[in-house]
Amino acid sequence: MSDLDVIDVAEPDRPEDAPADVAIRTRGLSKQYGRLMAVNEVDLDVPLGSVFGLIGPNGAGKSTTFAVLATLLRPTAGKVEVFGKDPVTDAPAVRSHLGYMPDVLGVYDNLSVREYLEFFAAAYRIPRKTWPSLLDGLLELVDLEVKVDSMVDDLSRGMKQRLSLARALVHDPGVLVLDEPASGLDPRARIELRGLVTELSAMGKTIVISSHILAELEEMCTDVAIMEAGRLVASGAPTDIRRQLEGGRRIRVRLVNDEEHEYVVADEAEQAALLRRLVAEEGLDVVEFTEAGTGLEDIFMRVTKGIVQ
Repeated sequence: MSDLDVIDVAEPDRPEDAPADVAIRTRGLSKQYGRLMAVNEVDLDVPLGSVFGLIGPNGAGKSTTFAVLATLLRPTAGKVEVFGKDPVTDAPAVRSHLGYMPDVLGVYDNLSVREYLEFFAAAYRIPRKTWPSLLDGLLELVDLEVKVDSMVDDLSRGMKQRLSLARALVHDPGVLVLDEPASGLDPRARIELRGLVTELSAMGKTIVISSHILAELEEMCTDVAIMEAGRLVASGAPTDIRRQLEGGRRIRVRLVNDEEHEYVVADEAEQAALLRRLVAEEGLDVVEFTEAGTGLEDIFMRVTKGIVQ
């Protein structure tokens, strides 16, 4: 077990009026570059402890939104809170609670893996006496213990991605913002990264992640938001978005002879009534009665229009 596994992830100090169940909140968030509105009046609520997927085509505004959250860009308009703190007026507090992994690898080729992490530990003013156990725990978590003395430029892309994630975790943030962390990785590296995200979520981190690989996000995310041309077009748990699109729950029924039927019900009460009717009144031999799932890819295609800014 790594040292990070036993860290008590303390909830950051919050203003009295900050929502206790929301890690990140934006209201009317906008960022404009000349005539281009990169982010246009976006309202987001990222639940505390969630794995939140931000989905959208290139140019949708995802990276710009992440940069605002990470205090790297000042919004043109709107309000942003990370654990109740404003990235514009209280950037140091936000940075202390947020770890950011950009889509471009932020690594220094003339440093060893150990020196790279020590550099950021010093930047976050982490006491030097804690460095050995902290770095050992981070490297074990991202499976880079054997590369501790290797030069960063000798690492594979997958290893650099894992090192970048370790760097984002060096100050034990409550929120992780991961911008396309699986970009360019081979299948094994993507699977390993997905396992890391799952482990970090189990440790109590709130994770906001973007990816073009929607099937992978579907396996990880508890909530998603879909952006297009700078605007938010859908947000919530995937099942809730699907129900909004379909006007209710879609129920798949399979009978003993493998015959299948689908029904749409409004809520759990109608779902229970449907099962009673099929079995008790119609006498059907039901062997499967489940809510039919529609994948993120299908939801994405249904709510977006292919607009390019």
